[in-house]
Amino acid sequence: MIKVVRGNPTPEELAAALAVVQARAAALAASAAQGTAPAPADAWSDPARVARTRLPKPGPSTWSRTYWPV
Repeated sequence: MIKVVRGNPTPEELAAALAVVQARAAALAASAAQGTAPAPADAWSDPARVARTRLPKPGPSTWSRTYWPV
């Protein structure tokens, strides 16, 4: 069941969204029927990649080393 929570979509917009959901469900069903698992999530979405190293110890210049590049 799909429920519109906010907004007032046109019938065309609703049909497009439903087509995407149905296509995704069909792809997952086809991969399950073949016995293949879905692809794992990309590493860029892993929150652990941001905190791979320990934070620096407190000190006078520590503030400049706490920047975490994204």
